[in-house]
Amino acid sequence: MSDTVSFGYEDVSPDEKTARVGGVFSSVAAKYDVMNDAMSGGMHRLWKDRFVRRVKPQPGEAILDMAGGTGDIAFRMADCGADVIVSDINQDMLDVGVERAMERGIDGLVWSCQNAEELTFSDRQFDAYTIVFGIRNVTHIDKALAEAHRVLKHGGRFYCMEFSSTDWPGFKEVYDLYSHRLMPLMGKLIANDEESYRYLAESIRRFPRPPEFEAMIKAAGFTQTRVETILGGAVNIHSGWKI
Repeated sequence: MSDTVSFGYEDVSPDEKTARVGGVFSSVAAKYDVMNDAMSGGMHRLWKDRFVRRVKPQPGEAILDMAGGTGDIAFRMADCGADVIVSDINQDMLDVGVERAMERGIDGLVWSCQNAEELTFSDRQFDAYTIVFGIRNVTHIDKALAEAHRVLKHGGRFYCMEFSSTDWPGFKEVYDLYSHRLMPLMGKLIANDEESYRYLAESIRRFPRPPEFEAMIKAAGFTQTRVETILGGAVNIHSGWKI
């Protein structure tokens, strides 16, 4: 195992990445949802709706929403009657999610501060595991995938939505310019935090491309893996089953 991991375009020690990613999300927590709307033109809402339709949460199902932070995915799945535990390594993000749930009159969700690499849940506890725009920030992705497999029941399903680079000619160049120039500028203007959004843009470039990430999901023990691309691969929905 390498002694370093990526933090944006930097190579740092695992402990430093964990600490610095924690700092990023503590810094952006209060403006996270506002920035998501601004950066995607509101499209992230449609992507999340699409993602939850793929998960097909059922009444009474036990679902772990990892890196669930501000609750966007959990709220949608709770509306379907699923029993959702929202987990995130960052308590500031969870605090924002709890506040949003109270404002919306949503109760019944469980909020739990957890490290995706070392979950405290028992083996074979959940029917589904979801993680949206969070796994690229995990220090050791392979450990997080192994934990996802461990806590799922036999027949359980894994769903992950994550950014990547796009292959669409023309759009690729626009996307690169947007993510490297405009995202940090928007972070500065809206969230007063240019550097955190510079990291988030860089982390997308360092994240494995869809075929490579699908191979990692398979290596964790998942079968029937699938990748659904959006915007030429700029956003991808990955899925797999624990059989």
